[in-house]
Amino acid sequence: MNDSKNAIQLLVMDVDSTFINEEVIDLIAVHAEVGAQVADITERAMAGQLDFAASLAERVALLRGLPETVLDEVRSQITLTRGARELVAAVQSDGGVVALVSGGFTPIIAPVAAELGITEVHANGLASADGLLTGFTSGRVIDPSAKAEIFAQLSRTYDFDPARTVAVGDGANDIGMVEAAGLGVAFCAKPALVAAADASVTVRDLREVLALIEAHAPA
Repeated sequence: MNDSKNAIQLLVMDVDSTFINEEVIDLIAVHAEVGAQVADITERAMAGQLDFAASLAERVALLRGLPETVLDEVRSQITLTRGARELVAAVQSDGGVVALVSGGFTPIIAPVAAELGITEVHANGLASADGLLTGFTSGRVIDPSAKAEIFAQLSRTYDFDPARTVAVGDGANDIGMVEAAGLGVAFCAKPALVAAADASVTVRDLREVLALIEAHAPA
């Protein structure tokens, strides 16, 4: 770890609509011909109007029977948010750790993260049988409390200075980790998260987050 007093030690980012431009479950849902239904649930969940874990289970259930190969197609549709590469590279070049903590899905996120050298990836699994999605997640559900717990766990594991940690998200499910960070950033976010964050970015460019990090560097 770089010991520069101004270096960020930990950057934790949400993925859907933050690190990437898309909501992955909405893309998968299009293949199941339930796109509009799932997108509506997603919108309400991100606004904090629905319980996240329950809404996730409801949405994933609608994907039952889809072939796993759909995930490959969806992965090819993913686009990094402008400035994502620059933000990640800047933190890593200073010796910091970048982590993705997402209510999305590991099969989609992990390959994207690997391309940028991100090894800390925490997301939901998608259960399958005989090459078809079962309509259930697998493993721990990454809900709002899990996001906050993972953020705290990463800080403890690496023995980070809390003042040198940053969390970035866009939805109400990111409130816990954003409040726990030394600098919590609402990125093109829902009002509930904007109200809880230290700073807000309204331009869809993660280089704006990098500028905030530099401006809020500990003295």
